[in-house]
Amino acid sequence: MRRFNLAVLAAVTLSAGLIAVPAQAHSGRPLGIENCTTAGCHFDVLPGTYDVKVLLGGDAASSTRISGETRRSLLPETAAEAGERVSRSFTVNVRTPEGEPTGPDGTPGLDLVLGGSAPALADIKVTRARHTRQILLVGDSTVCDQPGDPYSGWGQQLPQYLRKGVSVANYADSGESTVTYLSEPRLWATVQPLIHRGDLVLIQLAHNDKTTDEATYRANLETLVAGVREKGGNPVLVTPIVRRWFNSDGTLNNGTALLVNGLGVDHPAVIRSVAAAEDVPLIDLTAKTKALVESLGVEGSKAIYLYNEKRDNTHTSVHGATVYAGLVRDELLAQGLVPEGAVRVG
Repeated sequence: MRRFNLAVLAAVTLSAGLIAVPAQAHSGRPLGIENCTTAGCHFDVLPGTYDVKVLLGGDAASSTRISGETRRSLLPETAAEAGERVSRSFTVNVRTPEGEPTGPDGTPGLDLVLGGSAPALADIKVTRARHTRQILLVGDSTVCDQPGDPYSGWGQQLPQYLRKGVSVANYADSGESTVTYLSEPRLWATVQPLIHRGDLVLIQLAHNDKTTDEATYRANLETLVAGVREKGGNPVLVTPIVRRWFNSDGTLNNGTALLVNGLGVDHPAVIRSVAAAEDVPLIDLTAKTKALVESLGVEGSKAIYLYNEKRDNTHTSVHGATVYAGLVRDELLAQGLVPEGAVRVG
């Protein structure tokens, strides 16, 4: 049975049937635990970026994690000894649609879900963020905020690795190629105006460019890079995660695994070439995921993908997406793209 902090239970008992109060009515004052139940919290705020400060712990030993909006992991599981209070903070992006850009609008406001083996929330404060660096994600289904279990994109798991002051705005969308991402009004035409000076924009598009010729693919990547720079943002090209497609010798050295399309276009190679030519930082996720999957082997790598659940060797499980988000986190830190103090390690 899950244990919850008594402060939350008291709030539920005293205010059954809570009525959400618009954030504007608080005149800039933080929204707090009165907006929470034993399962989570709802804050009636407008789209924007918000800082969340939580105090975790209770009379008994506890272990709490926090997710929100469309299944985004916002705070990793955090333990507290009996009677201890642990303070943590993170920054969250609230938008409409709250998940995939071409998906349903979702629930207005900010929704947080309490999880973990023994969740205990002692207090919470939500305020409009004033000084935030934004990481925008441009990608496909392997990156996006997947709406339903057991699927998860690595961008959905990335926020848990970042501290207060850095938000993730995940505009990846299932089924998109470089061609469709540029042509669909709800995608690039919506994302580009949101880019502010200094924002990072991580671009991973390849899985659905199955019929895109090399010249077009290269030109589309160059267009995205130029569009980010036009707004003062910092583009980062990301090679695609591998497909779990083994050769008989236990390697992934084949076109299916390494994203070479039917026209012979080697997507990772083109991305590396564009990054070098345009002097753009590169996260070689193809190389990193290839090494990891090969090290795990045929059986061990099944848990990274959805082989057991769906016979799916392309899309990742929550576990796999979390591992891959950790690889992205490591590269952001190693290349100095985010400051050390902005990243959760371990």
